[in-house]
Amino acid sequence: MQQQLERGARLQPKTIKCFAGLCETAIPVRSGEKLIAFLETGHVLTEQPTQQKFNSIARELLKWGTNIDLTQAEEAYFNSRVLSRGQYESLIRLVSIFSSHLASYSGQLALTPLDAEPASVAKAREWIEKNYSEDLSLSTVAQAVNISAKYFSELFKQTTGIAFVEYIGRVRVEKAKHLLADPGRRVSEIAFEIGFQSLSQFNRTFRRVTGISPTRYREGER
Repeated sequence: MQQQLERGARLQPKTIKCFAGLCETAIPVRSGEKLIAFLETGHVLTEQPTQQKFNSIARELLKWGTNIDLTQAEEAYFNSRVLSRGQYESLIRLVSIFSSHLASYSGQLALTPLDAEPASVAKAREWIEKNYSEDLSLSTVAQAVNISAKYFSELFKQTTGIAFVEYIGRVRVEKAKHLLADPGRRVSEIAFEIGFQSLSQFNRTFRRVTGISPTRYREGER
């Protein structure tokens, strides 16, 4: 059932209930289109446990030939956390919000300079931060930090964990997030302002990094 839960929760929260009436929900944590983790509620009852229900559970366990101490099982069953359906739904919403925050921070993590990174990479980060709206290329930035493009490409990915092109896209998307907070700014205007050559390119990159479109992000679906 755990495998079934995680397979069903790859894109959105998934809840399953076991034969004993215990619910568990898995909420995916995604960095753009990449699944990086699950947050899970643990096992919760949404109805009060009763002796009649436990007797049914015990018969099922015995039918399976399970080697289990029924006294301990009964104690665990009656000590299970019970939430009303409304409380459980609120719990899922809260965990989903936390999942969204984790996803957002994971996207920003690669943009955070490390304490001990090569000077050329640190310089490149600063140069990109100042010139992100320009038509940047690997060779342009490599030349700005005075190393060969091939070596810079390898060193940059080794240090940041992502390729140079992906890094540029993430920097621009973070800038776009702030600009999208202004309802008076058109999405197309923002796209060109932060360095994208077309609106479609901006939309593709934004969705890849955040998992949603710029319009949905602006509407508050984060």
